[in-house]
Amino acid sequence: MDKTPRIALMTAFEPEWNRLIHRVERQEHHRFKGLSCVTGVLEGREIVLTMSGMSMVNAAMTTQGLLDRFTVTQLIFTGIAGGLDPLLRVGDVVAPARWAQSLEIIMGRQVAAGFAKPDWLTWAPDMPAFGMMLPNTVIVGTGAQAAKPRVWFEVDPFMLEVAQGLEDIVLSAQTPDGRSLDHVPAFVVGGAGVSSSAFLDNADYRDYVFETFEARVADMESAAAAHVAYANDIPFIAFRSLSDLAGAEHEANEMNVFMSLAAENSVRVVCRFLKALP
Repeated sequence: MDKTPRIALMTAFEPEWNRLIHRVERQEHHRFKGLSCVTGVLEGREIVLTMSGMSMVNAAMTTQGLLDRFTVTQLIFTGIAGGLDPLLRVGDVVAPARWAQSLEIIMGRQVAAGFAKPDWLTWAPDMPAFGMMLPNTVIVGTGAQAAKPRVWFEVDPFMLEVAQGLEDIVLSAQTPDGRSLDHVPAFVVGGAGVSSSAFLDNADYRDYVFETFEARVADMESAAAAHVAYANDIPFIAFRSLSDLAGAEHEANEMNVFMSLAAENSVRVVCRFLKALP
């Protein structure tokens, strides 16, 4: 096990990784049973960087692999996301205060009044359904706390406070191929985020998740990493930049158009965050 205390940085896939890796100094490459990592220095901090692969199982597996092999003091996930909050726009970066797994669900039985969960399933939260899909909890504990049902995984309060203090971050409004946004992207701290193994590109479900979870962004990894960080008692935060609006665009989904811009903006915030840590 690597004994050097390090901040762990995670991305999901290449466009996010490519925006970050060239900024890391004194790189050393490591590989453990399919887990590829780079140790080095970023903004004066000892870090370990890895790419989880997309979706929840990959993110959970990679997070635990990092924690088992490195002395991780804090965990940061950075990357792109779909926007759920109508006040947010493409290119904005969000640091939610808590994360939920929005497709941890019960496929309800059809009854006269709609759809229902089994009577014996008493730990489901009191949240509205989306058709047959009824929100459920996950049951998880830590070394110090017994397992119990929970919907939310909270971001580390100190890390969130540092994020709230970041000022004057210049975010990009132009893609590498020269397309420009019609607005200046902003950095927003607080609220909720959700993750699931489904790529969200449906306006009706987007509205449901925003209203039910009050979630500002949706991705496919952060809540899984937050879950594992919670179980291991590791401070966690995620920075996600909007590459698309999760189905609310007037025409086609725009992720491929603004993916590089969003990934760059997320990395800019992460670098400022690392510099601001005491």
